[in-house]
Amino acid sequence: MGTLAVCTNYTTWKQFIFILLLLTVLLPQQVVSNCRILRCNSEFVAVTLDLGGRQETSGYCSALRSYALCTRRTARACRGDLAYHSAVQGIEDLLIQHRCPKAGPTAQPRPPAQAPLSGDACLYEQGYVRRESRAPEYLHCAVFGDPHVRTFADEFQTCAVAGAWPLIDNQYLYIQATSSPTRGSSSATALTKITIIFKNSRECAEQQIYQAELNNVPPAFVDGSTSSGERRGQHSLLVRTEAPGLHAEIRAAHIGTTLVVRQSGRALGLSVRAPRAVVESHEPEQDLQLCVWGCPASQRLQRPVAPPDTHAHCSALLPARDVYYQACLFDVLATRDVNSSLAALHALQDARAMMGDPEKVHLRAGAAGGVRPRLAALWTLTLLTLTTAL
Repeated sequence: MGTLAVCTNYTTWKQFIFILLLLTVLLPQQVVSNCRILRCNSEFVAVTLDLGGRQETSGYCSALRSYALCTRRTARACRGDLAYHSAVQGIEDLLIQHRCPKAGPTAQPRPPAQAPLSGDACLYEQGYVRRESRAPEYLHCAVFGDPHVRTFADEFQTCAVAGAWPLIDNQYLYIQATSSPTRGSSSATALTKITIIFKNSRECAEQQIYQAELNNVPPAFVDGSTSSGERRGQHSLLVRTEAPGLHAEIRAAHIGTTLVVRQSGRALGLSVRAPRAVVESHEPEQDLQLCVWGCPASQRLQRPVAPPDTHAHCSALLPARDVYYQACLFDVLATRDVNSSLAALHALQDARAMMGDPEKVHLRAGAAGGVRPRLAALWTLTLLTLTTAL
């Protein structure tokens, strides 16, 4: 790949900041990616703006070293990412231009805002609305069937993930799902166990564990309680059920998150609705989360060709030819059990209840995952804009 025009030697500070700000504005904010280069960009822009344009300072060199460190931490996930490679080249140019040694102190990132433990501090949504004058942005993930994964980024995959895999692993929440071979099938797997750990969260909630297994979806945490973290008459954690043994809904008010665990046929399923800030509260080393990045490429399965009677059965349950319909076809073929189609039906019902925009519920097969081409197009627009404006 040739060196980009904007990243030739001695890129100016203003040019580089212009590129980063333009990308921040243009890139769709709903994208959740394992390449964290946009977060590195945002942190660098924030630090340099705090310097008030004084790039001829030791503080600016510290900011560049911190930026370089951030890119190294995300290097493995950013292979082939145009924005990442452009940022790395730009950092090298600016280090040379400003005679910054590569070794030295780094800029300290802004500490995350800590809400005072008063009023609605343990009620995430109310606190967010008070601070931001708007509702938080919520993301949705579902894992169900053989198993199928609808990620927080609205990508849809069918995975051959036998054994235990993390679905979510962040500052507030850890969820692990276990897949086992389906009875009567040599290749199909299904979720047979789900473990949810709510981590200790200041004074709002102590650590609490929920665990469900096939044929045992309890309406309580493992200690037998149905609520936790009472404060001013409100509970941070609350479990309820509509069908004991088959369904449980857990509301975590302190992190604005709702989780639904249910059994459909011979498989468990999980649906999650969580604020973007909670979903993204993880470190670079927490790089295996099926709900965030999907399953590894080597574990992804292709859709099989289904006979007409399978199409007829799934069409009766799921008229829209979306990913839930495709999941239904896959599960019925894999298990040879028509009851396995209930997993897709229940996942669709949970998506309708959890997603604020009805238009986004019926995700079309093949429509998801088109993020990288859009990113390349935005970089092309950035380069064209820069060459005409400077």
